[in-house]
Amino acid sequence: MAGTYSQIYLQIVFAVRGRQNLIGASWKNDLHKYIAGIIKRKEQKPIIVNGMPDHIHVFVGLKPSMKIADLVRDIKNNSTNFINDNHLIKGKFSWQEGYSAFSYGHSQIERVYNYIKNQEQHHKKRTFKEEYLGLLKAFNILYEERYLFEWIE
Repeated sequence: MAGTYSQIYLQIVFAVRGRQNLIGASWKNDLHKYIAGIIKRKEQKPIIVNGMPDHIHVFVGLKPSMKIADLVRDIKNNSTNFINDNHLIKGKFSWQEGYSAFSYGHSQIERVYNYIKNQEQHHKKRTFKEEYLGLLKAFNILYEERYLFEWIE
């Protein structure tokens, strides 16, 4: 009997509601591990999770049976509950609506991994807006500015 074999690698990017700097340095690694755990529980492969106080990058190996929207929904819902249930911020935490997903080939895994790993260094040179718009342009994704994340200028 024939099997199904695939290699689907995605970088998923999403932001904190209002692009607030709410992801604290003291607990961001716990959040990243929690998100990786969500991905594993969905029987997908977390490659790296990292980000900044206002946004997250998730690099994942995805099985073809997993809908990207379902995975992102579960990551956002469960990580929101993790933050709120543990009272990691004052008030209520939530993610902005929407996300972006960018696909990569096997030969690009190391480069994308290192890019996500070194987010803090990248953002010393580029804002999140510059980074995000650069990704959209690099992948030739058409967009309307009014439907992008809420930008903090």
